[in-house]
Amino acid sequence: MDPPGQRLSLTLTPVRGPELQPFVADLARLRLKVFHDFPYLYAGSASYEERYLQTYLDAPGSLVVVACDGAEVVGASTALPLVQETTEIQAPFLAPEFDPGDVLYLGESVLLPEYRGRGLGHAFFDHREAHARDLGLGVTTFCAVQRPGNHPRRPAAYRPLNAFWAARGYTERPDLTTTLSWQDLDESRETPKPMRFWVRRA
Repeated sequence: MDPPGQRLSLTLTPVRGPELQPFVADLARLRLKVFHDFPYLYAGSASYEERYLQTYLDAPGSLVVVACDGAEVVGASTALPLVQETTEIQAPFLAPEFDPGDVLYLGESVLLPEYRGRGLGHAFFDHREAHARDLGLGVTTFCAVQRPGNHPRRPAAYRPLNAFWAARGYTERPDLTTTLSWQDLDESRETPKPMRFWVRRA
């Protein structure tokens, strides 16, 4: 049997709206597994994740790129027009510099560790940037959680993806920030987490 990540049956499927329904349960489990690790440290639940993913079934212009190894879902990447996003995500783009109606928000990319380093990260961005062009949107953006360098759960070998994002043409914007709340693994309740945006113009 071929080792994980080496099989010839690895596929990427862009799905929109109701097409996502057959993948929801698997995506919820995948998100919990990936977001458990640093820098997210997310203590969530499958029921919450399934409710969250409902947004992508309902919102016009949504996209989820699903990576499968055979029948197994091993990764996914999301995108949503900014005008369909929450007020926390929209708020930094209400400044005169931006037109919120011209922005595609790139939600999250999740991928099992054994499939990383095989070009899927680039493929996720390729699909989502193409989706922005198809929608006629000139700006793509995402935000990343900010953790201190001395965080006790930071692995010694951890490397942020800043260089990868910069190579994709994204500019880190310390002036564009928001907070999102979730429960960390060592917390008893949700707390706000600082988020910083990266922006790319077509």
